[in-house]
Amino acid sequence: MRIITQLAIVAALAAAGAGGWYWYSQQEAGTALKGAGATKGAGRPVAVVVAAARKEVVTTTVEAVGSIQANESVTVTSKVSALIAKIRFDEGSMVKTGDILVELDASELRATLSEKRAQAEQSKRLYERSLALYQNRNVSEARLEELKAALESSDARVRADEARLEDYIIRAPFAGRLGLRRVSVGALVNPAATITTLDDTSKVKIDFRVPESVLPLAKPGLTIEAASASYNDRKFAGVVRTVDTRVDQATRSIELRTEFPNGDGALRPGMFMTAKLSVSSRPNAIVIPEEAIISQGADHFAFAIRDGKAVRTKLTVGERLVGAVEVTGGLKEGDLVVVQGLQKVRDGVTVQLQRPEPRAAGTSS
Repeated sequence: MRIITQLAIVAALAAAGAGGWYWYSQQEAGTALKGAGATKGAGRPVAVVVAAARKEVVTTTVEAVGSIQANESVTVTSKVSALIAKIRFDEGSMVKTGDILVELDASELRATLSEKRAQAEQSKRLYERSLALYQNRNVSEARLEELKAALESSDARVRADEARLEDYIIRAPFAGRLGLRRVSVGALVNPAATITTLDDTSKVKIDFRVPESVLPLAKPGLTIEAASASYNDRKFAGVVRTVDTRVDQATRSIELRTEFPNGDGALRPGMFMTAKLSVSSRPNAIVIPEEAIISQGADHFAFAIRDGKAVRTKLTVGERLVGAVEVTGGLKEGDLVVVQGLQKVRDGVTVQLQRPEPRAAGTSS
């Protein structure tokens, strides 16, 4: 009985071993078939959409912000302390160089000036009489010199008071538009008091700061386009007049002074402006669609089509445009690059070129 049991156990083990070997052989056969199918599929071309590298005019621009300054600007004040006798201007009016704005009360100075003029006239008569007597030697030369010095001193005092009298008449130092009036007739003004403001806004200046990397390209004569939130889509064209001689050590930026014509007076001092400065233009730059670029850290690549295969090509990129990128190295005009199907492409894979699918009406790029 024990022998029969042992034989049964041996038979069961043999059957289990045979079944296991059959299952393993079937699994190996399936894996081999799958591998063969994968190998066969690897040779199929990958369908991609491509675009050609083309030449375009590319302009390098720098964005900056700044505030408007008048071409000439001054706060009108008095050089002396005195009462205001007359105000001869209207707020917001245009004036010419030399126009009288304010007259101060100079009655006391005029009285003093009249007295000094009389003294000067008396000194002149004495000198002329002595000069006639000196011809006959009735007056000494020393006395004549003394009277001459007295005459010159009197004339000098008169001229000094006449100059001071001019300080009581406040004139426009240049042509421009006046601001608000800050004083009234009869008010006592002093050199610290503001009477009004005067701005020449026939053209305006804006100072912009740009990175020092722009310094080799920044020069007088460059064109600049500015905009203000006050005028929606209106653009103002200007020009760079001066480049500062120093680079700011803290910000590593340099200041540019620009000038904008302002014939219609739309631009006012103090307005905030955003600007784009065109620092260079390249008429034959190579450009490809932005979707063709693959970025890895600081490096940029694209799949270029060479002999029917996609070749991973390292690029040197330049200016970023709307929907496109300038390529300064790695491609030439006419080279084809993959723009759709990048997720299926690998370096060296055979590709099948397809036309881009037409966009539905109303879709955006």
